[in-house]
Amino acid sequence: MSTPYYVSPEQIWEDKRDFVRRGIEQAKEVVVLGYKNGLLMVAENPRRTTYKISEIYDKIALASTGRIAEYEALRVAGISEAEIKGYTYFREDVTGKWLTNLYSQYMGSISQTWDAKPLEIELLVCEIDAEPTAGNQIYYIDFDGTYREEENFAVIGGRAEAIVEILQEDYSSDLEFAAALQLASQTFEKVESEESEPYQITPQTIEVACLDATAGRRKFRRLSIEEITETLNHAS
Repeated sequence: MSTPYYVSPEQIWEDKRDFVRRGIEQAKEVVVLGYKNGLLMVAENPRRTTYKISEIYDKIALASTGRIAEYEALRVAGISEAEIKGYTYFREDVTGKWLTNLYSQYMGSISQTWDAKPLEIELLVCEIDAEPTAGNQIYYIDFDGTYREEENFAVIGGRAEAIVEILQEDYSSDLEFAAALQLASQTFEKVESEESEPYQITPQTIEVACLDATAGRRKFRRLSIEEITETLNHAS
């Protein structure tokens, strides 16, 4: 009888992590910035058929990057679970932390199954309070289900570290909406300019949405290309 081929659990885990990292390195970035009245979400996304930023519930949004089919399935599942919980109990029971734990358990269970391919995605669960001064929550979730709460801003995608370095220099928590959008756009322009084959950052190549604390029950708003153009022109 032949001896079964043995691979240590540590090696399997490292291989999975390397596999996911290679996939994420190819993914365009999403930036979430806290601004004066809420959270701004901006993604590099020239496609008009798919979204990286989506509404989940009244004051909760999901930002995602990586393999489209995988984060799209989580988006749909998140909406369904939130609606069921809000209808069964109270709308106030649907929180960003609850949704983060839900995603964490699902993603973690897949990554820990030794013969399953891990999800090639990164997620940001974003939530605001009805009162802007009460603070915002941004939860980062990695492919293995581990998560952490971010302060002021967060970035996911292949060049996240380079973008974070720029934002650490230029970001201010009291930004108006237009100034926050301009900062995100200019940050994308800086990292793109260092690529061997850069493309221009325009209102047509970015996706923009926000969670606005001054809005009604539903805080999420997606900006059209015309609104993005007008906002950037106003900030100039």
